[in-house]
Amino acid sequence: MAIAYYHDRVCLNVLGGSVENAKELYEAAEGHVEVGVLSANYPDVESAVEDMKRYMEVLEGNLSVGLGGGNPKQWKAVADIAKEIKANHFNQVFSAVGYTRANVDNDWSHINALVSPTGIPGMVKISTGPISKDCAEPANVPVDTAIAMIREMGGNSIKFFPMGGLKCREELRAVAEACARNDFVLEPTGGIDPGNFREIMEIILNAGVQKVIPHVYTSIIDKETGNTKPEEVRNLMKIVKELV
Repeated sequence: MAIAYYHDRVCLNVLGGSVENAKELYEAAEGHVEVGVLSANYPDVESAVEDMKRYMEVLEGNLSVGLGGGNPKQWKAVADIAKEIKANHFNQVFSAVGYTRANVDNDWSHINALVSPTGIPGMVKISTGPISKDCAEPANVPVDTAIAMIREMGGNSIKFFPMGGLKCREELRAVAEACARNDFVLEPTGGIDPGNFREIMEIILNAGVQKVIPHVYTSIIDKETGNTKPEEVRNLMKIVKELV
C-alpha cells in the first residue's frame, strides 16, 4: 500500500499515543498520515511486533516505525521489526538503510534516512549512526551526494533532523532545493509546531519538492494523556489544503 499523499504531495507524520488515538488521528487526517510508534517504547522487538500488529490493523498499514527521538541506538530494533511488520513507513539512521531494506524484503515500504544539519547550507551530516555520530570528523557531504547514496541503499527520502524549527532556515531551503532537483522525498523533523508549520511547508513547497512528509510530534501532544490531539491534526490538514 503506497503512502497516501494529499494531492500527491503532502502526508503528515504524527505520534500515536495508543491504538485508539492512532485511529482518531487517521480519521482526522482523512488518511493522509503515517502514525508513528516508537521502537524505544518497548523492552524488546517481540513486544513491539505484537503491539504494532494492532496499530497496523486500525491504520490499514499506515504505521511509521520510529526510532525514538532519532536515537541511533534503536537502529537494529527498527530493522528487526521490519522482518515481521511490513509497515508503510520506517525511520532509520543513514548507515542502516540498506540493512533495513533487506530485512523488510519488499520494494514498497518507505524507508527514510536520517541526515543532520551541519551549519553550512547545501551540506548535510550523514554520520548519524550509533558509532559514527560521535566521530571527531563528521561525514559532511553535499545534499545531492547524500540523496544519491540513499537511493543506492534502497532508501526513499531524506529525514532532515534535528531542525530546531526554523533555526536552520537556509539549510532547510538548500535541502529542499536538492530534493526538488533530484525528485526526492523530504521529511522535515524537529521542532515543528502549529506556529511554524506553515512557513516550513512554504519553504519546502516553494522550492519545488514534489513529496513532503512533515513530522509534527511533541508540540501537538496532550501532556496529561500522552495522546496526539486530533483537533491539532485537523488544523494541520487545513493548512496543507490551503498550500497544496
